[in-house]
Amino acid sequence: MSVRGVLLGAFVAGLGVSITLAETSLALLSLHLLWRLRDPAARAAARWPLWPPVLAFSAVTILSALLSGSPAESLQSAKGLLLVAALYVTADAIRDPEAAGRLLFGLTLAATVAAVVGLLQVGLCPGSDSPAGGPRWLYHRCDRAHGFFSIYMTLAGVLSLVLLAILPRLLPGVGELRRFGAPWLVMLGGLVATYTRGAWIGFAAGVLTTAATVRRGRWLLLAGLLLLAGAALLAPRELRHRFLSMADPEEAGVRERVYMWRSGLAMWRERPVLGIGPGGVKREYPRYALPEATKKRTSHVHSTPVQILVERGVLGLAAWLTIWAAFVIRSIRLLRRLPAEAAAERALVVGSLAAIVAFLVGGLSEYNFGDSEVVMVAWTLMALPWALGQPRGQQ
Repeated sequence: MSVRGVLLGAFVAGLGVSITLAETSLALLSLHLLWRLRDPAARAAARWPLWPPVLAFSAVTILSALLSGSPAESLQSAKGLLLVAALYVTADAIRDPEAAGRLLFGLTLAATVAAVVGLLQVGLCPGSDSPAGGPRWLYHRCDRAHGFFSIYMTLAGVLSLVLLAILPRLLPGVGELRRFGAPWLVMLGGLVATYTRGAWIGFAAGVLTTAATVRRGRWLLLAGLLLLAGAALLAPRELRHRFLSMADPEEAGVRERVYMWRSGLAMWRERPVLGIGPGGVKREYPRYALPEATKKRTSHVHSTPVQILVERGVLGLAAWLTIWAAFVIRSIRLLRRLPAEAAAERALVVGSLAAIVAFLVGGLSEYNFGDSEVVMVAWTLMALPWALGQPRGQQ
């Protein structure tokens, strides 16, 4: 196996079990790509998906940081821009549908391991942060599954994206139910055990996206969603409450988010064009926290679009939205070009599209774009449709 193959395998494994492994492998993959670009042939064959909107968003972010009241601190907070390297190293390494399938299988295994750990956390939780005879990392805050991650929302985000990326492969005509079916159910159980409503809503949006874009199995998907909703209504009290409270504006978590959004919009109105700079919410939020809000300090406002608007202004939000719009448009065009008999190729594109829809919908109530583990999975899955190739000039 090549050096790039080893590093890519480590990166995929790290996405499910270790942020340190994932980020280290990503850095090495990026250096490997830059080294290869010394060769003119490698430069000619390089793929740079969505580079115009990504470059525009990066430029606005840096400009916003430089013009903020704390440029050094804002530039440090903007380091998350580097994670977009996952898009480019994946597009460079995955050159055909078979390679994309292998990457998805590896990512499925890593996410399944994380889901199993999360289910064990909830199932064996002794009700104490420091149980005798057990590792603290496993049982800390074990009332909600978080796997190897520090918080349940991260595990929920990762699982929802991987679940949707492989969902089209379980449908009739693709023939991969036996390979992916059991891990998919385990990951679904892990997602439920996180009790994370934003990820649940994003997952539902991704399933609906899949149903709208596949040619076989859409009624099966809709029936599955209804079955999950019905099961939630018959679930134990806490799970049933989490499900029903999603539509309750007076629920504590929902109400606190509304307070954060109102405070965020108040901050944005002070600097509407370029925002207050990356990391600005953490610096400025105490001055804008509403009297009725419980949290008087926070680093994010529990909404990716609002966070982008506050910290990067209208220009930043427009550039950020353009990235996803360009991806969705290209994915739909690719699906229209693929013949009906290209079931595996269509499943690859539909899975990637559904995962990104879930990421965006989930981000309406969570700042998942600031969650390194989740955003690396999103960038990675966005690269997979490029494994099908495309006409020159449309990269």
